[in-house]
Amino acid sequence: AQSQPWMRTCSARHCAFLPPFGYSLKVSPLIEKISDHKDFKKLLRTRNNVLALYSKSAAAAESSLRLLSSVAQEVKGRGTISWIDCGDTESRKLCKKMKVDPNSKEEGVELLHYKDGAFHTEYNRAVTLKSMVAFLKDPEGAPLWEEDPEAKDIVHIDSEKVRQLEKWCGVCKRMMPSYQQAATELKGKYVLAGMNVYAAEFERIKEEYNVRGYPTICYFEKGKFLFHFENYGATAADIAEWLKNPQAPQPQAPETPWADEENVVYHLTDEDFDKFIKDHSSVLVMFHAPWCGHCKKMKPEYEKAAEFLHAASDSPGVLAAVDATVNKALAERYHISGFPTLKYFKDGEEKYTLPHLRTKKKIIDWLQNPEAPPPPEPAWEEKQTSVIHLAGEDFRESLKKKKHTLVMFYAPWCPHCKNAIPHFTTAAEVFKEDRKIAYAAVDCAKEQNHDLCKQEGVDGYPTFNYYNYGKFVEKYTGERGESGFTTFMRTLRERDHERVGKKKDEL
Repeated sequence: AQSQPWMRTCSARHCAFLPPFGYSLKVSPLIEKISDHKDFKKLLRTRNNVLALYSKSAAAAESSLRLLSSVAQEVKGRGTISWIDCGDTESRKLCKKMKVDPNSKEEGVELLHYKDGAFHTEYNRAVTLKSMVAFLKDPEGAPLWEEDPEAKDIVHIDSEKVRQLEKWCGVCKRMMPSYQQAATELKGKYVLAGMNVYAAEFERIKEEYNVRGYPTICYFEKGKFLFHFENYGATAADIAEWLKNPQAPQPQAPETPWADEENVVYHLTDEDFDKFIKDHSSVLVMFHAPWCGHCKKMKPEYEKAAEFLHAASDSPGVLAAVDATVNKALAERYHISGFPTLKYFKDGEEKYTLPHLRTKKKIIDWLQNPEAPPPPEPAWEEKQTSVIHLAGEDFRESLKKKKHTLVMFYAPWCPHCKNAIPHFTTAAEVFKEDRKIAYAAVDCAKEQNHDLCKQEGVDGYPTFNYYNYGKFVEKYTGERGESGFTTFMRTLRERDHERVGKKKDEL
């Protein structure tokens, strides 16, 4: 049966769509009903995250629109929901031009996503509020764990946040199948639950249950936390067996300090350092920490280089090491802030810091011809760019001066930040003449900014927040290239100009 067309009634400047007689359909004002191809193209041009519902009729769209009304409320400011009724005479042309035919679908509806003005993908995830909100907050992110049919017996504790964890936590991914299988096999006897606590709002929970990495598995009895389960390579059978007689993890044997191992590296302390440096004319010293992964990776290369130099008849120098966590006076004297740090001492005096020596060959080659290392690249904030670098004390006041500010919270050592910085800087250059726009950055590795970054909800690097006259509006989750950063800001300015135009029309 052909659907009844909706009636259109227009005043001087506005049109409203009325349902056919006897048919009642409430549509959220947050859902944009489009019937004209030009209007739809304009929507895609001015909004960079659009989920479009195409329906064969108004009746076919009813249940979807109820759900999408709630979704639109949840993603307000971050995503846009539009509706095209292909059964309507005027909208039919639009559906034809977009090559969409909801009549071919069993339910008579089709959901398509558009990103940065172009078609992105068909929405084929769970048709639930939580899944659709998660998708629109991160269109390229992994589906929620509860969307996996194999995870149906896991009790998913709602964190109301996009499940960012599954994107990068390799151990989580590897363990999920075993955890899911155990949940199914033990259903009715034990409860296996899952919760994402990655976001900053869960700091209290992380602190209470000592969550320091992912996954962290906590065991509870009668509502009381007892201890952690730490066998992250466990099979479903291992989990089932452990649950028969839950035991606290056995304390691990302490790691043997490097200084106590057999090697030819000279391990120095606060007490003997100065004498050793004076007694040896050419010394390379590695300042390290027991927990430092990069130090552990470099240690075998350093020991091999030390053995080579120890055996050489005309050795160009000796290799020494200092545990900076134990010998704090030395760490403070030489301003050690990262690990490993290599410093070269000549005739009792500190001469160079050498960040580029990491292998046996490089260490030996350099000691045979010691020379100043290439100058370090200047820090981002030291370069002349259009990005405004902010700190805790001036953050809010600076943002209040600009209508639109995109802030990048970063750490200098973060690889993803390093990749994004050139694109963010270029985007700032594009808008440098616009006095209402700013691209700003905050170095969260600096102690003075720690509280600020926590306060602004930074739980990973880089984090991008959009502010309007100093007020936080939303997290930016778009592309981290120049195009993504500029399109985001250009969209905001186009909306500004549209509002100004409307006001002039009304006057």
